[in-house]
Amino acid sequence: VLLAAAVCTKAGKAIVSRQFVEMTRTRIEGLLAAFPKLMNTGKQHTFVETESVRYVYQPMEKLYMVLITTKNSNILEDLETLRLFSRVIPEYCRALEENEISEHCFDLIFAFDEIVALGYRENVNLAQIRTFTEMDSHEEKVFRAVRETQEREAKAEMRRKAKELQQARRDAERQGKKAPGFGGFGSSAVSGGTTAAMITETIIETEKPKVAPAPSRPSGPSKALKLGAKGKEVDNFVDKLKSEGENIMASVGKRSTEAAKVLAPPVNMESVHMKIEEKISLTCGRDGGLQNMELHGMIMLHISDEKFARIRLHVENEDKRGVQLQTHPNVDKKLFTAESQIGLKNPEKSFPINSDVGVLKWRLQTTEESFIPLTINCWPSESGNSCDVNIEYELQEESLELNDVVITIPLPSGVGAPVIGEIDGEYRHDSRRNLLEWCLPVIDAKNKSGSLEFSIAGQPNDFFPVQVSFISKKNYCNIQVTKVTQVDGNSPVRFSTETTFLVDKYEIL
Repeated sequence: VLLAAAVCTKAGKAIVSRQFVEMTRTRIEGLLAAFPKLMNTGKQHTFVETESVRYVYQPMEKLYMVLITTKNSNILEDLETLRLFSRVIPEYCRALEENEISEHCFDLIFAFDEIVALGYRENVNLAQIRTFTEMDSHEEKVFRAVRETQEREAKAEMRRKAKELQQARRDAERQGKKAPGFGGFGSSAVSGGTTAAMITETIIETEKPKVAPAPSRPSGPSKALKLGAKGKEVDNFVDKLKSEGENIMASVGKRSTEAAKVLAPPVNMESVHMKIEEKISLTCGRDGGLQNMELHGMIMLHISDEKFARIRLHVENEDKRGVQLQTHPNVDKKLFTAESQIGLKNPEKSFPINSDVGVLKWRLQTTEESFIPLTINCWPSESGNSCDVNIEYELQEESLELNDVVITIPLPSGVGAPVIGEIDGEYRHDSRRNLLEWCLPVIDAKNKSGSLEFSIAGQPNDFFPVQVSFISKKNYCNIQVTKVTQVDGNSPVRFSTETTFLVDKYEIL
């Protein structure tokens, strides 16, 4: 167990110390004050033991990075943890001096908490610590950009309205009748109703085209990030932002713009519409081997016409991987097992109207390596002061078509841009977040493999975890609705289907 991590002077004065178990200030100051006296300058050890604790330390110019652990703690793990602590400090402090450490003490404490929780080492690397402490939010940026756009639009609308009213007043004066004001046209106008009618007509006609487009803009910022049925509104806003010069970058994880693109309802949406959605969560080892893969799928039914409310869905399940299926409690399970049809237990009842109802869901959990849809092989090799990285992808599931694939590789900080050798597709270098994004518009059976080569200063561990994101209009498990029929008369019903396969998490550690 790790008791505390501290940065102290050669004399044992604590500059910053983080305790991971209950310890008093007096106790930790006493332990650190005793530390320099215990060191034997003749020996080149990196640890010192007392009767109760063990100090594992690393000199850093005029300072020491010290971990205080119990005596039965694993020294090899502690040394590995110490190395990570020592690499974190230069990330936040330009110089290894007392004043600089004191100035960035809270940044260091937050980073220390990412490395160790309740005395035990977390499975993180330097790139992940940097990401966690940065707490960058793509959604927040889009929200702020949308709000600024709405404010600009409101000001422009006010200016337009003011110009229209001024124009109406000028037109009235030009026709020889002075408009007395915009409060009471008819009552105080000289010639009774004719001038008032003229002015009113002018204002109404100029205002008419302005009123029509108003519903296309959301009424408040809270609607700006809603997905699903409102997906088109988000797209409209993003298009407006782009036209005004705003650069909207898609984030690595779930992209709101991409999700809107995928989840926007199709143009030919029938009265009976089905959404088939799957999400995958996958973790692989860098040396091969699937640590865990979990896939969740669901069929959502949306009926917009009452006369099609009493129906049955004919499901075709050609999955051979051992997917676990589960029907909604109100669905007739025996009918589904015997005939692969989804219908209500009580045939006289109807499905709900104008709402999305989940009727069937499935789950696949496996560690079988052959089930990985897209394999990523990242091979960093050190050469002198730099590292040559070869990374390749291969589509194992050839029936899939993956769109907007982004393979994100973390880079070491403060070493400049990578030198790209060969590449299939395109790349983006995000210098602020130290990421290299390898972008591939489509991966399918015709374009099932590709590679990227680049070199940059760093160590092999700096380029993990590799993250993958994509969207697809073909689902992974071959489960489809082939036919919809009415309960009475068994006559076929026209229906539309929307299939989406998304990434929840896809990491190579």
